[in-house]
Amino acid sequence: MFGATTSVLEDLATNGSTYSQRGDATYALKSLLSFDFVFILHMMKEIMGITDKLCQALQQKSQDILNAMHLVSSTKSLIQQLRDSSWGALLEKVSSFCNDHAIQIPDMGASFSDIIRSRRKKDVVTVEHHYRVDIFTSVIDFQLKELNSRFSEQATELLILSTSLDPKDAFKLFSVCNICNLVKNFYSLDFSEQEKIQLDYELQHYELDVVKAPDFQNLSTLAEFNN
Repeated sequence: MFGATTSVLEDLATNGSTYSQRGDATYALKSLLSFDFVFILHMMKEIMGITDKLCQALQQKSQDILNAMHLVSSTKSLIQQLRDSSWGALLEKVSSFCNDHAIQIPDMGASFSDIIRSRRKKDVVTVEHHYRVDIFTSVIDFQLKELNSRFSEQATELLILSTSLDPKDAFKLFSVCNICNLVKNFYSLDFSEQEKIQLDYELQHYELDVVKAPDFQNLSTLAEFNN
């Protein structure tokens, strides 16, 4: 795909019907054949490869909340692993790709400077620092921040425990322990200490008398159960 794209752009840059078309193709080709583009392309491929399964799960109309929350947890862990231990492997992939397509690789040990850094008189850093810290680490930290803001540990725990109340598939996810933890961790003020003690036993009766009763085997929502 990359080779085919560069071939098309090379042809347009040379044989485009207008000056504007040739200029646009030349600019696009230069960008495509830059180390910056290749590095960001590979970095985003790794990040999107990790997050894609979670994105698909969250977009489903009929969501499996428990599965989605487990995916949130595993996605956070995998992105953190990418940040902590995958820099070397990523740089190796990028360098190999650049060598295969005759793209110049900058000296990672050389000093890096750009207009913003020069104007602000920041400390001199290496090219590797720029790609590893300013781009790679910063982008991943942003991704983790977004995930943590949308799916905090408390919110994730609440959703996971709440799935025990889901009547779908004959109350397949019903769990006395999870419901008791739900009350303890999130609704403690709504129950007296005596009610909390009794809840465990009441739920055991409930599981036998209601959850496994034939009349309640085909429910799909709590609203149906309440009716």
